[in-house]
Amino acid sequence: MTEHFPILILLVPLFGALIVVLLGRERPDQCWVTSLISLGISSLISFFTVIAVLSGKVQELRYRMGGWPESEGYEIGIELRVDILAALVVFAVTLIGFVNTIYSKTRAEAEVQGKVPFFYALMQLLIVGLCGIVMTNDAFNLYVLIEITSLTSYALIAMGNRRAALSSFNYVIMGTIGASFYLIGVGYLYIKTGTLNIDDIHMVLGQKNLWADQSIIVAFIFIMLGVWTKMAFFPLHGWLPNAYAYAPSMTGTFMAPLMTKVMVYVMIRVMLWLFGYKFVYSGQYIWGELIIWMSVLAIVAGSLLALARTDIKKMLTYLIVAEVGYMVGGAWLGNVTGQAGAFYHILSDAAMTFCLFIAASIIVLRVGDSRVNAFDGLFRKMPLTMIGFTVGALSMIGLPPTCGFFSKWYLISGGIEAGHWEYVCALIFSSLVNAVIFFRIFERAYFGKISGVKEDHFPTDSDANPDIRIKEVPWSMLIPLFLASGTVLLLGIMNRSLFEWIQTALKMMNT
Repeated sequence: MTEHFPILILLVPLFGALIVVLLGRERPDQCWVTSLISLGISSLISFFTVIAVLSGKVQELRYRMGGWPESEGYEIGIELRVDILAALVVFAVTLIGFVNTIYSKTRAEAEVQGKVPFFYALMQLLIVGLCGIVMTNDAFNLYVLIEITSLTSYALIAMGNRRAALSSFNYVIMGTIGASFYLIGVGYLYIKTGTLNIDDIHMVLGQKNLWADQSIIVAFIFIMLGVWTKMAFFPLHGWLPNAYAYAPSMTGTFMAPLMTKVMVYVMIRVMLWLFGYKFVYSGQYIWGELIIWMSVLAIVAGSLLALARTDIKKMLTYLIVAEVGYMVGGAWLGNVTGQAGAFYHILSDAAMTFCLFIAASIIVLRVGDSRVNAFDGLFRKMPLTMIGFTVGALSMIGLPPTCGFFSKWYLISGGIEAGHWEYVCALIFSSLVNAVIFFRIFERAYFGKISGVKEDHFPTDSDANPDIRIKEVPWSMLIPLFLASGTVLLLGIMNRSLFEWIQTALKMMNT
């Protein structure tokens, strides 16, 4: 049964999406329940997949779609491959999807009126695409799955307010350019190797000694540009802030933690599985040093852009841009510590971003204002929500025992080991900027309006009576927040075990 886990993870939400569409006209009230069940089952299967891989019974799971045999030493057809790294990311995707579905119960009808069945169907298709991206071992199928996730995300974003349609269109343009770059790179690889299986491409490149071939170098550059566009690596980030800020809240809470992180995983996988350690980190190419400096620029620019924002969602989206810089820089340091730190940060950033976006969406819903001014006195008015927000914020700053502290610690350690002090300084600078951003919010939330600060303000009902108590949201929204904040702490507590598992997998990939 274990060998069928990879395909079951994909089929359960795929058929769940089909059932939701069929139920949509007659029983729209059942769409949420159906989605919850399908994603719950998929999360359980992905959890058992993690257990199976970590137990040592199987080093990795491989599933050949359609049972195609080998031909002349090459794989024919599509293959799914799940090792420790893929299993952890798939579990993160399905679990966040499941928890986000709980969160969406009270918001779906209010935010996507009349489109609830389509929302849940698209959400499940997005999960299918993300899990497929992580597990596929075929370079062209990876492109197909990236486009599946892109198309569903375009539609999910466009369901938001009036500005969401334009934001989605900008995303379409940038996404299409990125996908085209990736596809051109894969085309070059196929011409030179005659195969699309990732393992076979790597094998042929080594057997024919094609590492110095100009076509392979061009293919690598095109693939990296495509992946960077999809992950919003600065300065290719233009589509991200508006897309996540203006999308429906339950769309933003799901896409913000996962879309960029999955693409960072794709980058690491392409670097180590497809092209290989010796090619990527070869001293004969200058791209290693260049990309480290690009990541430093991304970290500094993302942090400063976030500091300049007064809208909480825009602020969080620019912090994502900085976080992408963290992970890209760690992956390109050229040592296992940096690579493992980047991968660990994929998991930790997914958890703390999920926590912050849920908390921010709850606050915007209750207060009716997305500006930082709206946080005045919220520790008294919405204490439970602010506890969850605080946990996510402290992790973003990098304070123990949250996962954000340990991921930054590993990344800084990798930077010191590699001698890239500019990267280390950028991480410390970003953490200090995050501290300024969030402690400014904590001050407003605890003490109220900061005296002596002039600001534009639109009067609200609470202005007439500062002691008025804003009600907390229903438990169907608070429970996901607590689960997210609990995960932030759990990942921090388990950091040593997780880091060792990741290091073991990366060392095997680098050999």
